[in-house]
Amino acid sequence: MRFRAWGRVALAGLVLALGLAVGPRQVAAQGAGEHAALPVLHVDNGPNTPAARKAHYVVLVSLDGFRWDYAVRDGAPHLLALGKQGVWAPEGMLPSFPSLTFPNHFSIVTGLYPEHHGLVANSFYDEAKQARYTIKDAVAVTDGSWYSGVPLWSLAESQGMRSACLFWPGSEAKIAGFRPTYYLRFDDKIDDAARIAQVLAWLRLPEAERPHFITLYYSEPDHEGHEFGPDAPETKAAVAKMDALVGKLKTGLDGTGLPIDLVVVSDHGMAKVEGGWITLDHFADLTGFETAGDLLYGKTEADRARVYNQLKRASSEFVVYRRKDVPAGLYFNGNPREGDPVVIATGPYVIRAHAPPAGKPDHAPARGMHGYDPRKMPEMKASFFAAGPDIVSGRTVLPFENVNLYPWLAHLLGLTPPKSDGSLNILAGTLRDDGAYLAK
Repeated sequence: MRFRAWGRVALAGLVLALGLAVGPRQVAAQGAGEHAALPVLHVDNGPNTPAARKAHYVVLVSLDGFRWDYAVRDGAPHLLALGKQGVWAPEGMLPSFPSLTFPNHFSIVTGLYPEHHGLVANSFYDEAKQARYTIKDAVAVTDGSWYSGVPLWSLAESQGMRSACLFWPGSEAKIAGFRPTYYLRFDDKIDDAARIAQVLAWLRLPEAERPHFITLYYSEPDHEGHEFGPDAPETKAAVAKMDALVGKLKTGLDGTGLPIDLVVVSDHGMAKVEGGWITLDHFADLTGFETAGDLLYGKTEADRARVYNQLKRASSEFVVYRRKDVPAGLYFNGNPREGDPVVIATGPYVIRAHAPPAGKPDHAPARGMHGYDPRKMPEMKASFFAAGPDIVSGRTVLPFENVNLYPWLAHLLGLTPPKSDGSLNILAGTLRDDGAYLAK
């Protein structure tokens, strides 16, 4: 599912969502130069503590769908320079399964696999709540009860450090007791350069108010990868556009004179789709099932067993498991939100439970798609580049799971993180003080 849709619905639900929020108030963007003031929401979490004021800064940038090999393939000078100045993963970073937008953005900032933080897909059903979560529902997106874990902005706020999110899944909800001090409702129409201006404006705030952890999100080149395919000229143009924005941001950050670690990541890659829709109700009777995309929720054990048996030899384009039997390495076998049985594509195929109902228009699948197992489909691997005063220079890292970013980012900020699925050991060698901080 395309992340771009998040903005259209979240903005449409702005008034309702604001009515449910406790504390945030809208303030004009400060110091945005020639750009129009952005609708920044402000939560008064108090000033930075004296310890937080001494901490360095982290700006975490996501380029949605920026596949691990795009930078080299398309000659992205600013990203490659950032990697050479600091560290990068030339063979990619491994997203969590499923390699989808919301699950992986939240894994990056919580250090938890999707089945542990609760966002098991972009859309899913919760049997206990008897409700659906979807990125198209502004109320659900802003309801903290859907999320588990302690995202980095909540961790920072809980330890006296101010944070700011210029878009990130989960940043509009109160999670683990906090919202970011500054955040925006998702609106992908906000000008690309204005986003950078806002980040720089936050960094010009007085010490007491200045956020030390900032997120910045762009929906490209994911949008072009879906619509045109990962190898299309339009996608390559979007790669060049994002690289230029990273260059502009880096120049602006350097101009502040502050000790800033810039980290640029993506949530997943992109693969060229093969074939048309695979519709599960063509192979099995899904009567009585709740469904969300390709997720299946049987109401009785008899129904779950029946559909499993109907699907298990139905097609070579997918495999099906009872949830408890999903391979352990996928970390997708312990949360009821994952459904039961669980259907997993064996290649770049697009699976759905049902076609649109009679009378509703259908459409061909996108030309590019993600969501697949990154260990079996390397096109799913994401990007990782980072440089700054706390990061060693000129080092490459082998592919690593994105949950390991959480303790690493917390360390850069001087924060003490809770236990997660990640380990500081994995990336400790990229830190200038690595020897003193290896986990025991």
